[in-house]
Amino acid sequence: MFDENQIQVPSRTDVWLAPKGTAAPADCTTAPAAGWFNVGYTPEDSLTFATEPTFGEVKSAQSNYPTLRYQTGDSATVSVDLQQWNGDNFKAVYGGGTLTEITPALTPPQYKFVPPKIGARTEIAAIVQVTKGDLIYRTIVPRVFQMEGVSLQLHKGAESRLPLKLGVLGTDAVDPWYTLTNDPAFDPGV
Repeated sequence: MFDENQIQVPSRTDVWLAPKGTAAPADCTTAPAAGWFNVGYTPEDSLTFATEPTFGEVKSAQSNYPTLRYQTGDSATVSVDLQQWNGDNFKAVYGGGTLTEITPALTPPQYKFVPPKIGARTEIAAIVQVTKGDLIYRTIVPRVFQMEGVSLQLHKGAESRLPLKLGVLGTDAVDPWYTLTNDPAFDPGV
């Protein structure tokens, strides 16, 4: 059936991050509770959620094509550029680290950010939300890990973005990611 209402053209996107283990909302309309922070402004074209399954195959002498394909693994990533520079976003982009006030206290106050040491990156949780009118698609990722280096473009007179690329982590105890929506097109009874 053809239905132009099922074409997705997001009117808004939002990304929230929290420490691993922070309770996520149980539905797509409840605001994330304490512990979650919105990363703020992101460019219109930078948010990507990608899955990357891997497959093995069996070849047989009786066919020029594989006779069996089977899934051997799965992975997923969340990528977005952050336009706002602040302590929470720096820690997210660099995979953790520490933020302290320089002592003795200066006027105005000054701060020091130190990225995490090797082996000290921290897992976090993420929520990626896409809104189209009254429809909400909220992807919850209980465990993600910043998995790439940071290359900042620091050009005079140009916007400098913080690149965030999170790799989804899994466990048999929790779904690695899931999407909550109020879109009636997802009703399994239809």
